[in-house]
Amino acid sequence: MKSNTRTQTNLEDDKFAAIGIGAMIVFIALILVAAVAAAVIIQTAEKLQQNAQSTGDDTAESMNGKLMINQVYAGTTAATDYEVYARLSPGSDGIATTTIFFQLICPASATPIEGGGVANAVVVDEMDQTNVNIGTIQPNMPVMITIPGGACAPNAANNANLDVQLYLHVGGGGTTFETMNIPANVNQGTPLI
Repeated sequence: MKSNTRTQTNLEDDKFAAIGIGAMIVFIALILVAAVAAAVIIQTAEKLQQNAQSTGDDTAESMNGKLMINQVYAGTTAATDYEVYARLSPGSDGIATTTIFFQLICPASATPIEGGGVANAVVVDEMDQTNVNIGTIQPNMPVMITIPGGACAPNAANNANLDVQLYLHVGGGGTTFETMNIPANVNQGTPLI
């Protein structure tokens, strides 16, 4: 073993130990800063994930029961109501027809024409031309919903050459909006969209 040959003055001039301790303090400080930054990043990522999950759940809930309008025709011989041909949006569950509410907004009426609990939805079967009254609309099931026009009827004099807005609301689901253009000469079966 080699003996310590340093003198007192040599120990006082030794700067290597001070540099080592300083480097260790800087290293520990860097680790602490990195730990705090990592905690902030992790907390932010968790919050963003929770917000995204909540938004996804809300969107899925509103799309769970939503109708897509395929076409709207003037209905009945006198064109006093609307025949709305619709089906459920992709991913929707079956919905009871009594949960469907409608609004018609037109120039002929100062207040919207409203109604609900549509009980007269029928399944449209184009192959055998039979229409069957139903209580629940299932996915991939085309339906015809008859909506009374009232003051917003297709044949109302003040509606000619104007637009009528139709809203279909599904209780616990989504809302569908369609603008119908009412021609001057409207008859039963006249397409309105």
